[in-house]
Amino acid sequence: MLFVGDRAARTCAGPHRRAFLQVGASTVLGLSLGDLLKARASGAPAGKARAVILLWLWGGPSQLDTFDPKPHAPLDYRGPFGTTPTRIPGVRFGELFPLLAKCSDSFSVVRTLTSQSNDHGIAGTIGLTGSGAGGIGLDGKPLPGSPRPALGSIVAKAVSGARGEGRGASTTGVHPFCVIGGKLHQGKKAIIGEGGGALGAAYDPFRLVYDPATGTKVPALQLPKELTPERMSDRQQLLAALGAADRAASEAGATGKFDAYRGRALAMLTSPTAANSFDLSKETDATKDAYGRTRFGQSCLLARRLVENGVPFVQVNWSDHVEAEEDSGDGGWDHHYRNFQIMQDRHAPWLDQAASALLADLKARGLLESTLVIAVGEFGREPKVNDKAGREHWPGCYSALVAGGGVKGGRFVGTSDAKAAKPADTPLSPADLNATVLDAVGLTSEQITGLGLTPTGRVIEELF
Repeated sequence: MLFVGDRAARTCAGPHRRAFLQVGASTVLGLSLGDLLKARASGAPAGKARAVILLWLWGGPSQLDTFDPKPHAPLDYRGPFGTTPTRIPGVRFGELFPLLAKCSDSFSVVRTLTSQSNDHGIAGTIGLTGSGAGGIGLDGKPLPGSPRPALGSIVAKAVSGARGEGRGASTTGVHPFCVIGGKLHQGKKAIIGEGGGALGAAYDPFRLVYDPATGTKVPALQLPKELTPERMSDRQQLLAALGAADRAASEAGATGKFDAYRGRALAMLTSPTAANSFDLSKETDATKDAYGRTRFGQSCLLARRLVENGVPFVQVNWSDHVEAEEDSGDGGWDHHYRNFQIMQDRHAPWLDQAASALLADLKARGLLESTLVIAVGEFGREPKVNDKAGREHWPGCYSALVAGGGVKGGRFVGTSDAKAAKPADTPLSPADLNATVLDAVGLTSEQITGLGLTPTGRVIEELF
């Protein structure tokens, strides 16, 4: 269910006091990316992947405790967890990922990613854009250069350009790049790299937030509490309310992006198919249970609904902040202490259940072959366990799960050394991973250059 504004308890007479509105994105996005794949001659993308789902594991998961365990390393490196066999002979995952191990022939793992920074802010920018240019770390000093557009923004621009739309949004107002989750932060400072960069704010993501207690929210549609469902039936009053919110945003120093969001919001409000894309109440309890009744699990289910209804790029943020709840965060993967307890109690079972359910669901619906799924963070964790039963930042070697969109299952690209500290062969970068995504959706170097961008990275052919 999608709620706009604040929600309170429901009575027999209907919604009580606080207004809420059930809306969703239109399923009509003009041409879907699948249609565009048939039109390469017109400049549209023409790859095998019709959609991309990026599971962004913000905070940096440990490679040793997930998909690259080292059971023969000393205890203070391998940690307390054992391993579990996968469907690939001789390959094992961390013991906390039995569900993914059972479907390991449906995806591949890149085990030798390396980043250029151990600062979440900089590494996050590198991971999301393929470049550290313009990134800002905890010291507050920006790196040289202008930020490169986010991966989703590039796909959004390519899709919009193929449709002949100059502003990024389709005629229904639905953006082809959606992010489920709030803006990414470290130390309560937003990072650079989630937006359109040189492509402009029109290609920033359209943001959704899933709350297990209240359902899916669109921050751009948070309306005043006094705007009841009865008043919302009057379009003029709705427009007036949005106009007032717009003026308030302007007085607060907001940019013109609110106008663009308002236009998309109004399109969703008036779309006859609006509720379909976002309304998780249309899913069976069995499906919801399969994904897990967690924020991340239900966000993954929402991502499946979005791509099923034509959105070509969906990013699911594990959390807004890198820090754990105990550090005033909201459950990120930055486990400097109590790594093993947090992994065992929360993170591993949540990721194992949600990711395996997403892959199985996509496959059952005939969508996996045309949907590229990637699960990755901004870096890994230090192999040696610290004195707080945690692991420090480690950009030298980390893993990514990659599935669908033409990727062959059961492949393991790259081999790390005996302690998963650095690549023993095939070192790969976030730029390489991003180049692989763009290639999978059919963007050539010439087309990327045509967007005013410089192609970076090499396609990881070993995945295909």
